[in-house]
Amino acid sequence: MTSSSLLVAETIWTEIQSTRSVTDDQLSILHTLFGKNLERASRIVDQRGVKKISGEPSGRSIFQITGESKKKEEYLCFPEHYCACYSFFYDIVNKREQLCCKHQLAARLAVSLGTCVDVKVSDEQLAYLLAKL
Repeated sequence: MTSSSLLVAETIWTEIQSTRSVTDDQLSILHTLFGKNLERASRIVDQRGVKKISGEPSGRSIFQITGESKKKEEYLCFPEHYCACYSFFYDIVNKREQLCCKHQLAARLAVSLGTCVDVKVSDEQLAYLLAKL
């Protein structure tokens, strides 16, 4: 995906965050950029599957996304850079077919809409989660 596509997506996320709502035009543009991953991410957000885990007192955070499968696996991710899921490594890193996985999109969408489940933990607990990566 080109840098202009990234710029368009970033602009849309900012617009959504400023209004805490999504228009049909914004959804259409995001769907053009992300395809089926956006639909899957929307389902995750609708099911309240996005947790923002913040360490205290540092304020550092990571997202924990509940997957759609029956197993309800949880994936740790940094929305703009990394996800621990298989798709991230296969479709994004290896094949370079996608810009990001559905878990990263779910985190971006939930943050923009203000619908993350906020979880506060100690910095030590956050370090333990990060060590799992």
